[in-house]
Amino acid sequence: MNLQPQIRMNEDLFLRNPEHTELGKNIIKYSIELIEKDGFEAFTFKKLAANIGTTEAGIYRYFENKHRLLLYIIAWYWSWLEYQISFQTNNVKDPVVKLKKVIKLLATTVQDDANTSHVNESLLHQIVISEGSKAYLTKQVGEDNKHQFFKPYKDLCAVIGVIILECRPKYKYPRSLATTIIEMAHFQIYFMKNLPALTDFGKNKEETEVVAFLNDLVFSSIRKP
Repeated sequence: MNLQPQIRMNEDLFLRNPEHTELGKNIIKYSIELIEKDGFEAFTFKKLAANIGTTEAGIYRYFENKHRLLLYIIAWYWSWLEYQISFQTNNVKDPVVKLKKVIKLLATTVQDDANTSHVNESLLHQIVISEGSKAYLTKQVGEDNKHQFFKPYKDLCAVIGVIILECRPKYKYPRSLATTIIEMAHFQIYFMKNLPALTDFGKNKEETEVVAFLNDLVFSSIRKP
Protein backbone atom coordinates (compact mmCIF):
# COMPACT_ATOMS: atom_id res chain seq x y z
CA MET A 1 0.00 0.00 0.00
CA ASN A 2 1.37 3.42 -1.00
CA LEU A 3 1.08 6.20 1.51
CA GLN A 4 0.83 9.91 0.76
CA PRO A 5 3.92 11.64 2.19
CA GLN A 6 3.03 14.57 4.43
CA ILE A 7 5.50 17.32 3.52
CA ARG A 8 5.30 20.67 5.29
CA MET A 9 7.23 23.45 3.63
CA ASN A 10 8.88 26.49 5.18
CA GLU A 11 6.34 29.30 4.79
CA ASP A 12 9.08 31.87 4.18
CA LEU A 13 9.81 30.20 0.84
CA PHE A 14 6.53 31.32 -0.73
CA LEU A 15 4.12 34.23 -0.70
CA ARG A 16 1.11 31.96 -1.16
CA ASN A 17 1.15 28.21 -0.53
CA PRO A 18 1.24 26.53 -3.96
CA GLU A 19 -0.18 23.31 -2.50
CA HIS A 20 -3.52 25.02 -1.79
CA THR A 21 -4.59 25.88 -5.35
CA GLU A 22 -4.63 24.30 -8.78
CA LEU A 23 -2.55 27.16 -10.19
CA GLY A 24 0.00 26.73 -7.41
CA LYS A 25 0.34 23.01 -8.13
CA ASN A 26 0.73 23.77 -11.83
CA ILE A 27 3.50 26.24 -11.02
CA ILE A 28 5.39 23.46 -9.25
CA LYS A 29 4.64 20.86 -11.93
CA TYR A 30 5.62 22.94 -14.94
CA SER A 31 8.61 24.63 -13.30
CA ILE A 32 10.10 21.17 -12.69
CA GLU A 33 9.49 20.21 -16.32
CA LEU A 34 10.98 23.44 -17.70
CA ILE A 35 14.04 23.53 -15.41
CA GLU A 36 14.84 19.90 -16.18
CA LYS A 37 14.43 20.50 -19.92
CA ASP A 38 16.18 23.87 -20.38
CA GLY A 39 18.24 24.42 -17.21
CA PHE A 40 17.79 26.92 -14.40
CA GLU A 41 19.59 29.80 -16.14
CA ALA A 42 17.22 29.69 -19.11
CA PHE A 43 14.15 29.30 -16.90
CA THR A 44 11.97 32.39 -16.48
CA PHE A 45 8.55 33.14 -15.01
CA LYS A 46 7.55 34.43 -18.46
CA LYS A 47 8.20 30.98 -19.99
CA LEU A 48 6.52 29.29 -17.05
CA ALA A 49 3.42 31.48 -17.40
CA ALA A 50 3.19 30.67 -21.12
CA ASN A 51 3.33 26.93 -20.41
CA ILE A 52 0.67 27.12 -17.70
CA GLY A 53 -1.59 29.55 -19.53
CA THR A 54 -1.45 32.25 -16.88
CA THR A 55 0.36 35.55 -16.32
CA GLU A 56 3.75 36.36 -14.81
CA ALA A 57 1.90 38.42 -12.20
CA GLY A 58 -0.02 35.30 -11.21
CA ILE A 59 3.22 33.41 -10.56
CA TYR A 60 4.72 36.31 -8.61
CA ARG A 61 1.78 36.03 -6.21
CA TYR A 62 3.23 32.67 -5.16
CA PHE A 63 7.00 33.16 -5.36
CA GLU A 64 9.13 36.26 -4.93
CA ASN A 65 11.60 35.16 -7.62
CA LYS A 66 12.84 32.07 -9.43
CA HIS A 67 15.56 31.39 -6.85
CA ARG A 68 12.91 31.03 -4.13
CA LEU A 69 11.07 28.64 -6.42
CA LEU A 70 14.26 26.61 -6.89
CA LEU A 71 14.79 26.55 -3.12
CA TYR A 72 11.22 25.34 -2.71
CA ILE A 73 11.42 22.39 -5.11
CA ILE A 74 14.88 21.33 -3.89
CA ALA A 75 13.72 21.46 -0.25
CA TRP A 76 10.61 19.52 -1.22
CA TYR A 77 12.79 16.81 -2.75
CA TRP A 78 14.97 16.47 0.36
CA SER A 79 11.87 16.09 2.54
CA TRP A 80 10.39 13.53 0.17
CA LEU A 81 13.68 11.60 0.10
CA GLU A 82 13.85 11.56 3.91
CA TYR A 83 10.35 10.08 3.91
CA GLN A 84 11.44 7.41 1.40
CA ILE A 85 14.45 6.46 3.52
CA SER A 86 12.31 6.21 6.64
CA PHE A 87 9.67 4.15 4.83
CA GLN A 88 12.10 1.77 3.12
CA THR A 89 14.28 1.14 6.18
CA ASN A 90 11.51 1.05 8.79
CA ASN A 91 11.57 -2.72 9.34
CA VAL A 92 15.27 -3.25 8.63
CA LYS A 93 17.20 -4.21 11.75
CA ASP A 94 20.71 -4.56 10.33
CA PRO A 95 22.27 -1.06 10.13
CA VAL A 96 24.66 -2.15 7.35
CA VAL A 97 21.71 -3.21 5.21
CA LYS A 98 20.02 0.09 6.08
CA LEU A 99 23.00 2.13 4.96
CA LYS A 100 23.33 0.16 1.74
CA LYS A 101 19.65 0.85 1.02
CA VAL A 102 20.28 4.57 1.56
CA ILE A 103 23.25 4.54 -0.80
CA LYS A 104 21.22 2.76 -3.47
CA LEU A 105 18.38 5.29 -3.09
CA LEU A 106 20.80 8.17 -3.53
CA ALA A 107 22.73 6.77 -6.49
CA THR A 108 20.03 5.23 -8.68
CA THR A 109 17.26 6.57 -10.88
CA VAL A 110 14.25 7.78 -8.92
CA GLN A 111 10.82 6.62 -10.03
CA ASP A 112 7.97 9.10 -10.17
CA ASP A 113 5.73 8.81 -7.11
CA ALA A 114 2.11 8.34 -8.19
CA ASN A 115 0.94 9.76 -4.85
CA THR A 116 2.25 13.23 -5.74
CA SER A 117 0.61 14.00 -9.06
CA HIS A 118 1.93 17.58 -9.35
CA VAL A 119 5.55 16.60 -8.65
CA ASN A 120 7.52 14.36 -10.98
CA GLU A 121 10.21 13.06 -8.62
CA SER A 122 12.13 11.45 -11.47
CA LEU A 123 12.59 14.82 -13.19
CA LEU A 124 13.16 16.57 -9.88
CA HIS A 125 15.95 14.12 -9.07
CA GLN A 126 17.69 15.14 -12.30
CA ILE A 127 17.34 18.80 -11.29
CA VAL A 128 18.87 18.07 -7.89
CA ILE A 129 21.82 16.39 -9.60
CA SER A 130 22.49 19.16 -12.13
CA GLU A 131 21.11 22.28 -10.44
CA GLY A 132 20.84 21.49 -6.72
CA SER A 133 24.04 23.24 -5.63
CA LYS A 134 22.69 26.51 -7.06
CA ALA A 135 20.27 26.59 -4.15
CA TYR A 136 23.07 27.34 -1.68
CA LEU A 137 26.12 28.44 -3.71
CA THR A 138 24.98 32.06 -3.57
CA LYS A 139 25.99 35.29 -1.88
CA GLN A 140 22.80 35.23 0.21
CA VAL A 141 23.37 31.73 1.60
CA GLY A 142 23.84 33.09 5.13
CA GLU A 143 20.56 34.97 5.04
CA ASP A 144 18.76 32.00 3.50
CA ASN A 145 20.20 29.79 6.23
CA LYS A 146 18.80 32.13 8.90
CA HIS A 147 15.37 31.48 7.41
CA GLN A 148 16.05 27.73 7.72
CA PHE A 149 15.62 27.15 3.99
CA PHE A 150 18.17 24.32 4.14
CA LYS A 151 16.62 22.53 7.12
CA PRO A 152 15.22 19.65 4.99
CA TYR A 153 18.74 18.95 3.69
CA LYS A 154 20.16 19.12 7.21
CA ASP A 155 17.42 16.83 8.49
CA LEU A 156 18.16 14.31 5.75
CA CYS A 157 21.88 14.36 6.60
CA ALA A 158 21.04 13.89 10.28
CA VAL A 159 18.92 10.81 9.48
CA ILE A 160 21.75 9.30 7.42
CA GLY A 161 24.22 10.24 10.15
CA VAL A 162 22.21 8.26 12.70
CA ILE A 163 22.33 5.19 10.46
CA ILE A 164 26.10 5.60 10.09
CA LEU A 165 26.42 5.68 13.89
CA GLU A 166 24.33 2.54 14.12
CA CYS A 167 26.98 0.88 11.96
CA ARG A 168 29.84 2.27 14.03
CA PRO A 169 28.77 4.13 17.22
CA LYS A 170 32.15 5.79 17.81
CA TYR A 171 32.64 7.07 14.29
CA LYS A 172 33.64 10.74 14.57
CA TYR A 173 32.31 12.17 11.31
CA PRO A 174 28.74 10.93 10.72
CA ARG A 175 27.30 14.17 9.27
CA SER A 176 30.36 14.89 7.16
CA LEU A 177 30.14 11.39 5.73
CA ALA A 178 26.37 11.77 5.21
CA THR A 179 26.80 14.94 3.13
CA THR A 180 29.69 13.31 1.27
CA ILE A 181 27.49 10.35 0.32
CA ILE A 182 24.74 12.62 -1.01
CA GLU A 183 26.98 15.02 -2.91
CA MET A 184 29.30 12.29 -4.20
CA ALA A 185 26.35 10.27 -5.49
CA HIS A 186 25.10 13.27 -7.46
CA PHE A 187 28.52 14.39 -8.70
CA GLN A 188 29.49 10.91 -9.88
CA ILE A 189 26.20 10.42 -11.72
CA TYR A 190 26.54 13.85 -13.35
CA PHE A 191 30.18 13.24 -14.31
CA MET A 192 29.40 9.73 -15.56
CA LYS A 193 26.80 11.14 -17.96
CA ASN A 194 28.47 14.40 -18.97
CA LEU A 195 32.19 14.34 -18.11
CA PRO A 196 33.01 10.62 -18.11
CA ALA A 197 36.80 11.13 -17.93
CA LEU A 198 36.28 12.33 -14.34
CA THR A 199 34.94 8.92 -13.29
CA ASP A 200 35.74 5.25 -13.70
CA PHE A 201 32.23 4.59 -14.97
CA GLY A 202 32.28 6.51 -18.24
CA LYS A 203 32.47 3.46 -20.49
CA ASN A 204 29.49 1.48 -19.21
CA LYS A 205 27.57 4.36 -17.59
CA GLU A 206 25.97 1.97 -15.12
CA GLU A 207 24.48 3.31 -11.88
CA THR A 208 25.32 0.00 -10.21
CA GLU A 209 29.00 0.94 -10.52
CA VAL A 210 28.37 4.23 -8.72
CA VAL A 211 26.58 2.31 -5.96
CA ALA A 212 29.52 -0.12 -5.68
CA PHE A 213 31.99 2.78 -5.50
CA LEU A 214 30.00 4.53 -2.75
CA ASN A 215 29.67 1.31 -0.76
CA ASP A 216 33.44 0.84 -0.97
CA LEU A 217 34.09 4.47 0.02
CA VAL A 218 31.63 4.54 2.92
CA PHE A 219 32.34 1.18 4.49
CA SER A 220 36.12 1.67 4.13
CA SER A 221 35.69 4.92 6.07
CA ILE A 222 33.63 3.50 8.93
CA ARG A 223 35.45 0.19 9.22
CA LYS A 224 37.26 -0.09 12.54
CA PRO A 225 41.05 0.38 12.19
